[in-house]
Amino acid sequence: MLLHQSSQVMAMIRSGQMINIGGRPVIVPQPKPARSQNKAKRDTVKLALAFVAIYLIWGSTYLAIRYAVETIPPLVAAGIRHSIAGGIMLAWAWWRGFRPTRQQWVAGFALGSLFFLIGHGTLHWAEQYVGSGLAALLIATEPMFILVLAWMMGRQKINPLSALGLGLGVVGVAMLTGAELTVKGSSLWGLLAVLLGSLSWSLGVVVSPRLRLPSDALGRTALPTLCGALMLLIAAGITSEFQQTHWASISLRSVFGLGYLITFGSVVAFTAYTWLLQRVPPALVATHTYANPVVAVILGWLLAHEPLTMRVVLASAAILGAIVLIRRGERAVVAKIPEISPRAAEIQASQDCA
Repeated sequence: MLLHQSSQVMAMIRSGQMINIGGRPVIVPQPKPARSQNKAKRDTVKLALAFVAIYLIWGSTYLAIRYAVETIPPLVAAGIRHSIAGGIMLAWAWWRGFRPTRQQWVAGFALGSLFFLIGHGTLHWAEQYVGSGLAALLIATEPMFILVLAWMMGRQKINPLSALGLGLGVVGVAMLTGAELTVKGSSLWGLLAVLLGSLSWSLGVVVSPRLRLPSDALGRTALPTLCGALMLLIAAGITSEFQQTHWASISLRSVFGLGYLITFGSVVAFTAYTWLLQRVPPALVATHTYANPVVAVILGWLLAHEPLTMRVVLASAAILGAIVLIRRGERAVVAKIPEISPRAAEIQASQDCA
């Protein structure tokens, strides 16, 4: 059985390509032609539903986080969320024949600390004090951090188009945070915490190709998720969050928010995400990073009565415009300097989800 599964994996490697998206190398097989008109129609429906999943579900996770941390301490909520989701994905990968090595567990802890302990831990904590739409917009700064970190490591070049995108992104962030700089309160610390989480996740994306992580897509996601969950639960214990949790007082909305994050945000959307990567170009899948902040802002405004001011609208346009400019700049660098294209493409394809 193991020999048969190994031959299948080798066949995928020979027939496809390895790319890095969301800090996870994924084997993308060559797309297969449709066998019939009916099958083509079914595939079209599946593609549409999968894109709806990564656009709407991942965009809505920011609001679900806000609801979850209303009555569940943030580190406890994040730890429970990733423990269950990571356990499901590891069990699925194990059933398919995946067996992690000691080196892969070590790499999982390294990446889990950046992605989940710091990245998601700060996000869950910050959403006690800042709106879900605002948090989503600040998380959208990750391509800017990735570009700067990759440039500092000599793995990426910044051309004038990318530099313009960075400048526009700084303007967008300044518009969101500037009003809070004169206010001494938790909201300012919440904004800074979200930016720290964005920086931490971006660092994880940049260093992940150097870590000995599994080539199996599910295993590669499950190990950092579980390791990050363990560290989140330990942090919750150190900070006395478990002692401060009033289990009988947890609201039904928080329970539903946490359940939504586990079931839809982690399992359903990730399944749709990996399925899409096998059927459409990664650049098309990556468009969810444009949609997610917009969905988060709209849902926060409609369902949580978060303010949708002209400042937020203009900052959203600036940050999304910055992402467009940065990606176009990266494509221009890849086209002009073929010898660095594998690494540049690797960074360009890296994305995040809440």
